[in-house]
Amino acid sequence: MTAANATVANVREALDLRGVRCPLNWARARVRLDALPVGARLALHVDDPQAVRDIPRAAEACGHVVIDICAHDDSWWIEIER
Repeated sequence: MTAANATVANVREALDLRGVRCPLNWARARVRLDALPVGARLALHVDDPQAVRDIPRAAEACGHVVIDICAHDDSWWIEIER
């Protein structure tokens, strides 16, 4: 692994999308993902149950990798790797 790859692997960001409904939450997530370097991860905090189904599908359709989906109280964390 090169030093550049090690740096990219450590890039992690979070985006709070609670209160934002589909499809706007995916649009905002996609803008943030597109700004990240390849290999970086973005954790999305969502409270729209439809987002738990739709965002992972949309992310994979765009070539991203869904790392994890974790329920937390009345919300979810979706971690996506660019």
